[in-house]
Amino acid sequence: MHTIEKIGGTSMSDYVSVRDNIIFKPSNPDTLYQRVFVVSAYGGITDKLLEHKKSGQPGVYGLFASSIEDKSWLQALEQLKCEMYDLNLQLFGKSELLISANNFIDERLQDAQKCLTDLHSLCMHGHFALDAHLTTVREMLASIGEAHSAWNMVELLKRDGVNACYVDLTGWDTDRHMSLDDRIRSAFQSIDLDRQLPVVTGYAHSEDGLMSSFDRGYSEMTFSRLAVLTSARESVIHKEFHLSSADPRLVGEENAVPIGRTNYDVADQLANLGMEAIHPKAAKGLRQHNVPLRVKNTFEPEHTGTLITGDYVSDTPRVEIIAGCKGVYALELFDQDMAGNIEDYDREILGLIKRFRARIVSKDVNANTITHYLATNLKTVKRIRSALAERFPEAELDQKKVAIASAIGSDMEVPGILAKAVSAIAEGNISVLAIHQSMRQVDMQFVIEEKDYDTAVKSLHKALVEVHGHGRAICLAGYPVQPFN
Repeated sequence: MHTIEKIGGTSMSDYVSVRDNIIFKPSNPDTLYQRVFVVSAYGGITDKLLEHKKSGQPGVYGLFASSIEDKSWLQALEQLKCEMYDLNLQLFGKSELLISANNFIDERLQDAQKCLTDLHSLCMHGHFALDAHLTTVREMLASIGEAHSAWNMVELLKRDGVNACYVDLTGWDTDRHMSLDDRIRSAFQSIDLDRQLPVVTGYAHSEDGLMSSFDRGYSEMTFSRLAVLTSARESVIHKEFHLSSADPRLVGEENAVPIGRTNYDVADQLANLGMEAIHPKAAKGLRQHNVPLRVKNTFEPEHTGTLITGDYVSDTPRVEIIAGCKGVYALELFDQDMAGNIEDYDREILGLIKRFRARIVSKDVNANTITHYLATNLKTVKRIRSALAERFPEAELDQKKVAIASAIGSDMEVPGILAKAVSAIAEGNISVLAIHQSMRQVDMQFVIEEKDYDTAVKSLHKALVEVHGHGRAICLAGYPVQPFN
């Protein structure tokens, strides 16, 4: 009967809304319990611990990893402690709980500082290489953010009359390495979901390392495995916005509506554009075990949100959402020798992109040219380009900052829909640089100039979504009906 629910960082920063709109308004009105909450770090904290997710500006980890000669990371760690203290003060006021909260995070930060200082000294010796330890450092630092928010939430809920319990999956004090599944099973073997409300750290330590495989999507993997291993009735993600037909700030709140129902194919397409409903590998587990996923708006608790299942297909083929991303770099490699030998070029280019940890949004291939559309920063693009120039000295390389606008739906097999979409973009006086449409009929991507992104989204939404005359989705028997007519 239970649900596994995840609360995002922005929502976590507003405890009163979380308490009143989520904790005190459960889907089952008969009990506050039979729920497990997986929490993210407070908004912006993981950026300060690691690096800024969008700009790449280094946090404690980035500063520690980039230079063994200086200790700028120490200053960043001290600044982070001050920010965590400020958050604690906002949440607890000047109370005894504030002292306990500060002591808790102090202990974690001091342990981390000691580990980094010892490692820094060790790696000054020629026999030890810092690079060999950076993955472990990244995992250790990431865990601090979720430990902070989970511990605080438990103490706040207990203060407010809820029998919450802190479930620490970070492995901070453990001397055992175990798999993610075993760590979850061990933590939950003595928890009574009828009487306890577990609050779980989004980061979980495992012998394989979550961040090696999922990087910043680690909390969603913890969330997914919890839902699968405990046979949850439903998984729920609470965000600060609805999963809507488009960004309301672009198309207008009166035109954007919650999607209501969709499937995991659509969720995967959104994740590929960086607009994650859930990490694709986390969604895979939910899909395979038939666990539905509901995405809800923390600040609209009465709305049932969007339900995502594996078997859903819209009643009539249509576009469900217009999404996209700015700041994408098109990296083009042309080589006359590529003709008839594309596979070798493709393999080596992909290897270099993976080496520099750039995320591929899409790519084009023809007889002698391969273009990758990369969601990364300019510094990384330049490094990849330099490596490609060294590997393929005869090739011509070019790069361009672009945007991608995408039409997505669970079933878009509509005759003439591509022509209609192109026409809508053309009416906005926008030049299309490239078009991608797959045989699976779940998305179309339009590569455009970055300056044209907002206009393209509004044009596509008006032509492909608003044309259905939709209104705000309403609820029936616990499930939202179709948001489009």
